[in-house]
This record gives sequence, C-alpha cells and structure tokens, in this order.
Amino acid sequence: MAPVYGAEVSLAQRAMQHPLLAPVYQHVWRPAWWLGANAFDLPHLLREKAKAVEALRLGPGDLVLDVACGPGNFTTAYAAAVAPAGLALGIDLSRPMLRQAARDHDAPGTAYVEGSALRLPFGDDAFDGVACYGALYLIPDPFVALDEIVRVVRPGGRVAIMTTTAPDVVRGLAGQVARLSGLRVFGPAEVTGRLEAAGFTEVSREIHGFFQYVAATAPGEV
Repeated sequence: MAPVYGAEVSLAQRAMQHPLLAPVYQHVWRPAWWLGANAFDLPHLLREKAKAVEALRLGPGDLVLDVACGPGNFTTAYAAAVAPAGLALGIDLSRPMLRQAARDHDAPGTAYVEGSALRLPFGDDAFDGVACYGALYLIPDPFVALDEIVRVVRPGGRVAIMTTTAPDVVRGLAGQVARLSGLRVFGPAEVTGRLEAAGFTEVSREIHGFFQYVAATAPGEV
C-alpha cells in the first residue's frame, strides 16, 4: 500500500515519512522527547514497555496489534509476552519506520504491515490486545483511530494507549503550540470518556508529565 497523504495525514506524520527520521526518532528524538514530556521520570521510562505488557495482560498465544508502531520499539516486547505461539503485529503509515522495524525489531513472533490507523485492515474483534503508544496525538482524526482500536479488540480484550494530556487550565496554550506541528493535546477525560462511552470497563489512567497512560477492558463476554 502506498503512503496515504491528504486530509488524514498531519504535518508531523508527513515528517515521519522521511527516510532519515526513523533512526533519529528511535535513538535520539524519542528518548529525549519522552524524558522531558514525562517530567524526567526516568524510573517510569525504564519500565514503560513492561508496564505496557502488563496493561494489556498479554499471555502465551495471544494476538496483539501495535497501532502506529513506528520502528517497532514496543512490538518486540509484546511478541516476547505472547511467545511461543502468539503474534505481535505492528502497523504504521510510514514505510521508513517499518523498514527500520524490520531491521532492528524483527524478532520471532513479530510481523509488520503498512496501513492507516484510521482504516485498520482487520475484521471486528480480531485481537486479544491493541496498543497505541505515542501516536494518537499525531493523527488528524484521533477519535476515528480510537474507534478503530475499539472495533478490532475482542470482547474481554484489553487496550493500552499512551498519548498527550494537560489540565484544562494550561491546555489552551499548550494545544495552540502543539497544533503548529500537527500535534494534539487531549483534555483530562477525552480518551477515557470515549472508552467508557463504548462500554469499556476497568478504565484506568496514569499521568506522567504531559503524557497519560490509559488502559481498559473491552465490553462483552470473554
């Protein structure tokens, strides 16, 4: 599938398409940006992948989707948790990011596919867990992407999302600055409220700096 441009691609997403960005993002940009935006909470960042696995409650044989997986930093952690018979599937709009993932994070039990978070090419109730870490705020229509995540997780499955947040008192200014680069700053209850409205239970939210970590269980019988 060719990269999709136009209204559904933000300025930040277009930057992610550049072939030189993927290694910089993985080794420089993400560590530096994440540390600052997480209020320099280094202990939390060192456990970020493990906490994502815990939030998804992954087990051997599970099928997990990593939405907007980038260079696959988290995909292999999910693959290790569902080994030996499970699969961690990463999907991303950026070919350079996927090439980087295939080079650096092509562990057993991982696979990568090019595609848009706004139109996930999977059937309903397809995955035991769906994660989206560090990407929802880049997508021009984030709630469409969130609805797609809701659609593809099975009843009783888990979702884990890391995205931006800020108190309403500072969100206006932060949002204006962020929007210049195509980013979105979410309000305190926008993401959790959307999940609760969809019937999700066990909705939790943990805040570190300007980032929120949300996890929830999909409605329906397990």
